[in-house]
Amino acid sequence: MKGTKIFKALINEIDFFKSHPRDMRTVLLTNMIYALVLPIVDIFVGAYIMRSSNDQTMVAVYQLAVYTGIPITFFINGFLLKSVKIVRLYSLGMLMSGISMIYMMSLEGLNHIGVAMVGLVMGISFGFFWANRDFLALDTTNDGNRNYYYGVETFFYTIAAIIIPLFVGWFIVSSQERGWFGGTIIMSYRLVTIGVFLLTIIATIVAHRDKFRNPKQKKFVYFKFDVLWQKMLVLSGLKGLAQGYLVTAPAILVMTLVGDENSLGLIQSISGVVTAVILYFLGRFAKPEHRIYIFIAGLIAFVIGTIANAILFSSVGVIIFMLMKVLFQPLHDIAYFPIQMHVINVVSKKEKRSEFAYLFNHEFGLYVGRFTGLVLFISLSFGISNTFALKYSLPIIAIVQLLSIPLAKHIIKRTGEAEGELKQGVDGL
Repeated sequence: MKGTKIFKALINEIDFFKSHPRDMRTVLLTNMIYALVLPIVDIFVGAYIMRSSNDQTMVAVYQLAVYTGIPITFFINGFLLKSVKIVRLYSLGMLMSGISMIYMMSLEGLNHIGVAMVGLVMGISFGFFWANRDFLALDTTNDGNRNYYYGVETFFYTIAAIIIPLFVGWFIVSSQERGWFGGTIIMSYRLVTIGVFLLTIIATIVAHRDKFRNPKQKKFVYFKFDVLWQKMLVLSGLKGLAQGYLVTAPAILVMTLVGDENSLGLIQSISGVVTAVILYFLGRFAKPEHRIYIFIAGLIAFVIGTIANAILFSSVGVIIFMLMKVLFQPLHDIAYFPIQMHVINVVSKKEKRSEFAYLFNHEFGLYVGRFTGLVLFISLSFGISNTFALKYSLPIIAIVQLLSIPLAKHIIKRTGEAEGELKQGVDGL
């Protein structure tokens, strides 16, 4: 009987998914496949650099290069959209992430220049992916179904963060212990890279199943914006501040205080199970007015995790931090992205500009935050010690993140008011 109820519930969820527009479903399916790639790129590339160099500042240099490549590529992408189909640029970004990993594996030895070059290529790949993915998400959804869209997307990202790190960590360690493929770590990483490249090809094929429109307006570079958008940029800077650490710090902490890649994968997997279920149901049933509560819950989890890591600074502290991190990131994203998209919908109509202009400008807000966070980490590592940077910079970042709460509340309120003003203006014509 229970099995029948579960089966019916599953069928209902599939039917609900099918009830949404085809182009939205295609974007979701593409991102679901690419979700299998992201944990490897985010976590194991940092672990590979750490293992090969035993230098955590090199991981930070790599990440800084990645984050530098992203806004540069957003800029290039804006011009390419005038003549190239968006789905091709979207696909190029996915394919280049595999190419970047292949390039890294081909290096005979790692140094700061080589790692920076690899990071720049990876940043270019992310730039093409996120610039076009964000526009497609904006263009194929509305404020009413964005909670569901981002709930499903982050659900699959979290499931991938459970399965992929566990499998890849087991594969890398087992290959060394059991002598598979010559028993070398390098060969194991190379085989993982081949798997990544194949997944990006499949995601590209799925993306081409539908036709997507390019942004209507060609101009996308502006320097003056509505006050509401300026406040959104401040919120993006605070988000970027945490992002720089959350890609760099986990691999360093685990490799330093816990153990090997297998431990890294196991911790990521355990911490994602409950989060994945929560995310799906939040996306399925949460309303736009619930976003701020989801946003606050994520930030509180982040603060708890970073403080626990700073106080304990041991394998137990790292595990608590990773548990809270895997809870924080998707909760933050499932609330943040619909807020951002709603602001873009309203402000683009008010200022009569292309939506891509705001996506492009938003990336620079993120970059300022990412750059600030990573420079702080590198400065503390060189100026004081690596241990001090790992222990105290994270709680500093987490506490500063709490400033996002009153700002996000104000942005949500003001966006609703501005939307009402626009509707009144249209009705008055």
